[in-house]
Amino acid sequence: MRDEVSNRINHRITAKEVRVTGENVTVGIYPIDVALKMAQDQGLDLVEIAAGASPPVCRIVDFSKFKYEQKKKNKELKAKAVKVVIKEIRFGPNTSEHDFDFKVKHAKSFLAEGAKIKAYVHFVGRSIVFSDRGRDLLARFTAALTEDGKVEMEPKLEGKRMFLIMAPRPKK
Repeated sequence: MRDEVSNRINHRITAKEVRVTGENVTVGIYPIDVALKMAQDQGLDLVEIAAGASPPVCRIVDFSKFKYEQKKKNKELKAKAVKVVIKEIRFGPNTSEHDFDFKVKHAKSFLAEGAKIKAYVHFVGRSIVFSDRGRDLLARFTAALTEDGKVEMEPKLEGKRMFLIMAPRPKK
């Protein structure tokens, strides 16, 4: 149904003149009634391809076949689209060295998989007073991952969380 709105066919085309393309057709600008007659003679439809052009471009083609090809192209584009995965890693302002190393190891594996990382320090209660510790912790985190990823967003404090976002480095 959506294709009919974006691609007008036959008598729904409102332009007085159109540029006609297609198989077994002499490409050129024709009045709309001549273009419709050409399509009718071949037993096909006149489909508006580029409505914004001056004059609009129309193709003589079987409309159901045209719709099928459009769906096929859209499906291929969707399959090629990259889905971005964001993994979160949570720290506290007093995270121990062992926990820090453990989380860095996980972050390296996430970056190797191609996922982005959102690392954050969560301040509970009055621990927000130690926001400098959180900044230092995130600085150490980025320093430990400089080979594997690059910082996409610098550490930023929002409410009781200080976070940064890292993306994997492009492979050479």
